[in-house]
Amino acid sequence: QVQLLESGGGLVQTGASLRLSCLVSGVPFNSVGLGWFRQAPGKDREFVSVSSHYGYETWYHTSVKGRFTISRDNDKNTLYLQMNNLKPEDTALYYCAKLSTYDLSGNFSTKNVRYWGQGTQVTVSS
Repeated sequence: QVQLLESGGGLVQTGASLRLSCLVSGVPFNSVGLGWFRQAPGKDREFVSVSSHYGYETWYHTSVKGRFTISRDNDKNTLYLQMNNLKPEDTALYYCAKLSTYDLSGNFSTKNVRYWGQGTQVTVSS
């Protein structure tokens, strides 16, 4: 049974940093694509960042490129999202995801996702 358990969200001010974690179980961690998506109130769930299996490749939405970094700790079966210089528009519920397919152009969507975590809330005040 695949389980994705996020943590690390919170309420921060503009310019602050947060690190999200996703503990993954039920799958061979190294060999699966994993990513982060987010959903703001009244908006569709959108792609934030993806790490291919073994971390060979990473992709980022243009709005977070240069501020967010995705990484994997294979010993801990944990996916991370380091978020720096947070902005109010980053406010959303952040979901960890196990991918079933890749979009090599980087235009990932919920259609590429097979499993979801329960989400962790990130709120950035101005």
